[in-house]
Amino acid sequence: GTVRPMCRLIRGQRLFYNGHKRIHSLKFQSVACPDCMIAHLFGPVEGKKHDAAMLEESGLLQQLQASMRRNDTSIYSLYGDPAYPVRPHILSPYRNPVGQIQQDHNKNMSGVCQSVEWCFGNISTLFAFLDFRKNLKILLSPIGTYYQLGALLANCHTCLYGNEVGGKFGLQPPTPGGIPYSRD
Repeated sequence: GTVRPMCRLIRGQRLFYNGHKRIHSLKFQSVACPDCMIAHLFGPVEGKKHDAAMLEESGLLQQLQASMRRNDTSIYSLYGDPAYPVRPHILSPYRNPVGQIQQDHNKNMSGVCQSVEWCFGNISTLFAFLDFRKNLKILLSPIGTYYQLGALLANCHTCLYGNEVGGKFGLQPPTPGGIPYSRD
């Protein structure tokens, strides 16, 4: 999940306070493709909610179970950060790697995680006002919708102009007519 900072509230601060990041925030769960397209966006939810709870609430696991199987009974999996539980369709780094194979796996996959963070950063780079927390006041403006629109427009920007993350994986941007975006 990604944490989006916002202005501190006068009332209801505990609901939006993220103790891990020590800020008031909204959170979103995203599935980012290797070409930096946001294929799934869930949220906003209150900043204090744990990523595993957000995963359960989003219904993403059920969607993955229904659509991420191949005919030969093997399955496709997403790679998530360590906050997500390990499931057949979601893999994460080894918490305490034992042996060279697990250490190499974590090292190789850390580059993939870095590219996902670049995708989130791309949204903030294209729409800088989304990072100016003093103007993001939850009771006065629809800041959750602002981020959702930022993600959608970042997908459009990627289709038109590509980005560095897709280039890292040797991928061409999709055409604007085939934008893979779902909002729950």
